[in-house]
Amino acid sequence: MITCSLRNIAAATVVRMGYRCMALTSLALLAACAPLALTAVGVGSAAGVQHTLNGIAYRTFTAPLPQVRGAAIASLNRMGIKVDARDKSADGEVIKAKANGREIEIELEALTPGTTRMRTAVRNGLFMDAATGTEIILQTERVLTNGKGSLT
Repeated sequence: MITCSLRNIAAATVVRMGYRCMALTSLALLAACAPLALTAVGVGSAAGVQHTLNGIAYRTFTAPLPQVRGAAIASLNRMGIKVDARDKSADGEVIKAKANGREIEIELEALTPGTTRMRTAVRNGLFMDAATGTEIILQTERVLTNGKGSLT
């Protein structure tokens, strides 16, 4: 009887140790993925704005390119950001601007006659400023939503 109890205790201990090892291994693997999980959670925090891991922000608008262009320029003016250049691209337009040492590039791409993709890249020296890029997109959306996007 004592031998049987000791075997049960020993078996239970081995099982518990096995569970602990599995739990610790799982936690270690999850901890390694935590930065990616936090990035994924933080990336989607601004409604409808997608980001790449290198700080570029994207948003597709259901509006024609001229209307999104007008809203983007109105947003930059409202934010006190000076537009330096506007250039045509193969599928749309590129707007270049500067603010407080940051170089801003906004790419507008006409996906269809009524749909425009906006990409913002804001560089602050060697670093990307995703927050400013996201804010430009959100302000552009606000102008479009309020009906103040002019055809320019």
